[in-house]
Amino acid sequence: MEPIAVFRKESFNAAHRLYNPAWSDEENRHVFGKCSNPNFHGHNYELEVKLAGPINPETGFVMDMKALSDLIQQEIIERFDHKNLNVECMEFKNLNPTAEHIALVIYQILRPHIHAALKLSVRLYETPRNFVEYPA
Repeated sequence: MEPIAVFRKESFNAAHRLYNPAWSDEENRHVFGKCSNPNFHGHNYELEVKLAGPINPETGFVMDMKALSDLIQQEIIERFDHKNLNVECMEFKNLNPTAEHIALVIYQILRPHIHAALKLSVRLYETPRNFVEYPA
């Protein structure tokens, strides 16, 4: 049987500043624009977690969606929701919290909790028109 994909969508709000400490404020403004505001700015992130794999013949599930939702709530939402990513989240202490990096970090946090037989991907919408996906 071909793998089937299931998706769980969640949301969280967070502030961040895109900034390279090795650069001057002028260079940061040139590269990151308003996103380099020293007083930070925020987004209403939309997160889609996709799992692909075989259907369990005993349950009919790829993964119990309630269990997936609980995992995302515990590991991602509680960690990042209503936080300043640069200041309050150790994952971004030395990592510029771009949408690309946030998606990668979310993947790395979730991967150990997802059965190895399931393919995991993370899609993160920073705005309705700007989103990233990992792996690509």
